[in-house]
Amino acid sequence: MGFPYAIGITTANITDRDGMIYLFSQPYYPLPQFEKLLLDGAYTGEDFAEKIKNLTGAEVEVVKRPDMHKFVVIPKRWIVERSFGWLDKCRLLWKNCERLLNSTLSFVKLAFVSVLLKRY
Repeated sequence: MGFPYAIGITTANITDRDGMIYLFSQPYYPLPQFEKLLLDGAYTGEDFAEKIKNLTGAEVEVVKRPDMHKFVVIPKRWIVERSFGWLDKCRLLWKNCERLLNSTLSFVKLAFVSVLLKRY
């Protein structure tokens, strides 16, 4: 449905791949068993896919955009983009002006809670 199972906020000097490996290696996230993870184009690489397979047992599927000059409907890409679209409607998340990572994490969680409350 596009709702996150876990949310991790890191500083800007940590790449997306390193942040995801760090998130899945934390013992305090009780995640369900995944069969496949649909990820953005930033998560490419054989080493990354192997590390995620070892941590979660899930296969990594990268959903890429083919070309920037054409509009092509890509299957399953809308699931990832819809979640980002929901977050873009929250004014507090347009700019990162928070001093603490926990504040940003709380605002992201509140944004998804407000989406859930509006839908159900």
